[in-house]
Amino acid sequence: MSNYHRPDNLKDALTLLSEDAPLIAAGCTDLFAVTEKQELVGDILDLTAIPELKGINRSQEGWRIGASTTWSEIANARLPEAFGALQQAAVEVGGIQIQNAGTVGGNICNASPAADGVPPLLALNAQVEVASKQRRRRLPLGEFLTGARQKDLSPREIVTAVYIPSASARGRSAFLKLGARAHLVISMVMVAARIATNRGVIEDVSVAVGACSPVAQRLRELETALLGRTLQESDAVVADHFGDRLTPIDDIRANAVYRSEAARELVVRVLHMIGEADQ
Repeated sequence: MSNYHRPDNLKDALTLLSEDAPLIAAGCTDLFAVTEKQELVGDILDLTAIPELKGINRSQEGWRIGASTTWSEIANARLPEAFGALQQAAVEVGGIQIQNAGTVGGNICNASPAADGVPPLLALNAQVEVASKQRRRRLPLGEFLTGARQKDLSPREIVTAVYIPSASARGRSAFLKLGARAHLVISMVMVAARIATNRGVIEDVSVAVGACSPVAQRLRELETALLGRTLQESDAVVADHFGDRLTPIDDIRANAVYRSEAARELVVRVLHMIGEADQ
């Protein structure tokens, strides 16, 4: 017989996790989809009643997004323009029912190469807070995600929050995804970029591509090449310095060549979107 636990504080949740190995549930939008039976098997630890895991809060350090914060909450929050890509991605994570239930923590813990939330978070230099009964630790999102459906998270730990440093609130950002249709579709390619300029010259930039490698990637070579240039020069810079770290695959949605070409085009379009908004 399964036991269903829904603690109202993080301490009790971590204690339960240290004593047993329950199945962790939050929005369940991915959990139920991969369950082959009509009901979840084993003990369940539901995190949705824990206030510490909810909401978006700002401090001098930056922004803290609780792991159980839903995509609808993120989409409707009052955030700086640099969070634009994250909010644009939020309204493309499935339909409105999925956005109302699905959580940012669940999206990154699912560790799908096509997780819509990951490229915008990478562009914001997001860090992931992980907790167990014994300790808390924080690590960059790019280190937390170790491979397709793989992450640096032990069975006795849960993700409690995502942190965005204050410095990442500079500039503007934008997000684009390519799928077989506009909504309710797994991405073939997605791109997020954040750029801060001074008198038209790029001072800070981050560009991330998803669904073209086991883990979404920052295009570091392209970012370096864009620094000190203008957005009007971005097409030529992308042509010369598009990321070779991408390793797209062939699958039922698209082949590798198409994904590579589409990723390059989406990067160009996202940079144009930022440039148009900056005028």
